[in-house]
Amino acid sequence: MMLEGKTCLVSRSLPSSCEAETEWAYLAHEVLIGKRPAPEDVDVEDMEEADGGGKRSKPPSPQPHTQDISESHGSIIRHAPGGGEQNGTGSNLMGSIGRDLIINCLLRLSRSDYGSVASLSQDFRSLVRSGEIYRLRRQNGVAEHWVYYSCNVLEWDAYDPYRDRWISVPKMPPDEFFMCVDKESLAVGTELLVFGMAHIVFRYSILTNSWTRAGAMNSSRCLFASTSVGAMAYVAGGTDSSGNILSSAEMYDSETHTWTTLPSMNRARKMCSGVFMDGKFYVIGGVASNNKVLTCGEEYDLKRRSWRIIENMSEGLNGVTTAPPLIAVVNNELYAAANSENDVKKYDKKNNKWITIGKLPERSVSMNGWGLAFRACGDRLIVIGGPRTTTGGMIELNSWIPDEYPPVWKLIARRPSGNFVYNCAVMGC
Repeated sequence: MMLEGKTCLVSRSLPSSCEAETEWAYLAHEVLIGKRPAPEDVDVEDMEEADGGGKRSKPPSPQPHTQDISESHGSIIRHAPGGGEQNGTGSNLMGSIGRDLIINCLLRLSRSDYGSVASLSQDFRSLVRSGEIYRLRRQNGVAEHWVYYSCNVLEWDAYDPYRDRWISVPKMPPDEFFMCVDKESLAVGTELLVFGMAHIVFRYSILTNSWTRAGAMNSSRCLFASTSVGAMAYVAGGTDSSGNILSSAEMYDSETHTWTTLPSMNRARKMCSGVFMDGKFYVIGGVASNNKVLTCGEEYDLKRRSWRIIENMSEGLNGVTTAPPLIAVVNNELYAAANSENDVKKYDKKNNKWITIGKLPERSVSMNGWGLAFRACGDRLIVIGGPRTTTGGMIELNSWIPDEYPPVWKLIARRPSGNFVYNCAVMGC
């Protein structure tokens, strides 16, 4: 799964941040905390080198997104006798300074800071925990993309490329049946959804830093195509618990947590992939009920609510013995990782064909496409995988901004791992 669309990536820790953006970070700190920080205090994370050359906080925060208000430090919030709260500096900021100015400052903070923001007062807590601040970021084209991945059953981790740190995600609730079935995942809005068969869906929310049982699709499925844009996600195809290959499609609204049935595709298919490009949902590749590899793609027009077949759209990509096509969209351009040749390809929309533009990172390893993730992460493409040995292996994240060819991949993070990447999703909010 991947989130596509034009966004503005902001982080006050990025070396490339403009001076105006940095000034916003100082202004926000001054407004919210009451004093202007020293330059060396702008990055509040205390970082140390982690195994494998990455960086992590000291130690990795068990609640990386929104800390509980009762765990806040300092004099902002104090517990009064009887369990009540006494509000400090943050309680009157909304009224005395103005809500619009406050929100303009908050939009320019890294989402890593929202845990501290939520601890300032009940007003700030509500702004963060309700998801309002993320809705406003979305409306203003502001997003930071974090990578979520799973190498073990029920366990997920995250990587923040803006502060170069690994983040602990709470373990999923134990479910014996869920542990034994194939799983799919996608990120949409402020949620990570993990699907199993028999209508089992778990939802992780960054607003509460917790997992809950979520509402299932109208038709349970696995090996389906999916994508998301903003607060909406789209799924199509796949196979049901009886092994029937599906043509049905659905849309998920992360604001209301509801699934809506969409018109069915022209062709039933499983092991297909999905992207959002040029305002439309594309389903590419897959296998039909007779085990035939489908080279056609389908385009769903959200306004017309109709599907259109695009012949030979996945011609030259992966075959029946491999994983679903590894595809991603950056700036409305479609790219693919052809793992059999270790090539990176770009889709020529005008001529409906794939053009080889370079190679994948040298140390990327997969089993016929399984265990390797190829995702869009804001304005860059990332490859998640790594070398394997008899004693273990590494998870490596390589990044390339597709502004020049051939691709020059940059290793941005690595850490030890005993398993392949089973599931991966990128959340932009």
